Amino acid sequence: MATGGKWDATSLPRRPGLYINFVEAAAAQIKGGARGVVAIPLKSYTGGTASAETFYTVTTEKEATDLFGSANIQSIKFALQGGAKEVLVYTMPESPTTQDFADMRAAFDARPFNVFVYDDNADSAEQDAALAWMKTNKDEGKHFMIVFGGSSADDNDPAVGDARSIRLADDYAVNLITGVKIGGTSYSSAQYAPFIAGLIAGTPINKSITYAQVPVDDVTKRLTNSQIKTSLEKGSLVLVHDGEKVKVEQGICTSSTASKTVKIRTIRARQAVSMDVTKTAADAYIGKIDNNPDGQAALIAAVKAYLERLQASNVLMDPVVTLDPQFQSVGDSVYLLISYVEVDSMERIFLTINV
Repeated sequence: MATGGKWDATSLPRRPGLYINFVEAAAAQIKGGARGVVAIPLKSYTGGTASAETFYTVTTEKEATDLFGSANIQSIKFALQGGAKEVLVYTMPESPTTQDFADMRAAFDARPFNVFVYDDNADSAEQDAALAWMKTNKDEGKHFMIVFGGSSADDNDPAVGDARSIRLADDYAVNLITGVKIGGTSYSSAQYAPFIAGLIAGTPINKSITYAQVPVDDVTKRLTNSQIKTSLEKGSLVLVHDGEKVKVEQGICTSSTASKTVKIRTIRARQAVSMDVTKTAADAYIGKIDNNPDGQAALIAAVKAYLERLQASNVLMDPVVTLDPQFQSVGDSVYLLISYVEVDSMERIFLTINV
């Protein structure tokens, strides 16, 4: 696990590191993001040179074919087509058991990546275990998103997909409920989830995947306007055919509800701030700078400069970094208070036309 995570004023962590609490405020919130690498546990790789229980980093379809065999790389191809910079593949044992999946997740703990996704459908027990694993990593300072999907049978009824979104509700989780058609082949939402994972990983943190076009011919089930609205309120990621093309209806997380929409763009920005500030502090400040006014000012200036770069890229606005007045920054402990306003994408345009 990464050094860092949450801190509690009543029980401060013992290990050296940077500890961050996300506190929602009415007008200003701590937000952040992530980018680049999709993690996939691969169950089948016959015909290639890969060995079981081993990590491989793949950047091209040819590399994937050589390692895993051409018949086994559809998930990797989807992730790369979606925009992933690279795919971190872990080869599962033959006929994996529950323990094998637990071992796989533990192995990924020691590897950096931005979005996790299965290469095919995972049962509900494994999905629940993966969600719990992601939450544990989040609490311990490692931040990544996880994309889920369902079977072809699930995709025939959006209510089934919506129920999965509710069960897997979290700011870091995304649940695709729509299957797709490419040529004469249909892919379930679970099979196409790696493309969404690649799209999330490959999209800059100052951009949204809302209305992003996906390179497919159609969806396996076209939802009605009423069904789309209901699914969005349940936190489901929906693909729609608008008469010309298939696109992402809205880039949202499973924690979205009728009264609260949680955007993938917002969460990826939150993850970026958390991971980047932590890495900078570990590389240049922890154990290297005196905890006095000069050292504290240097740390504040570095964090603010980073946030101002994000501001220039339209990730956030009005960053403020100060010592937290609620706690004394003495001894070996420094408490910073960071606030800024998130920048969202323009997604709903309302016109009033007087004639």
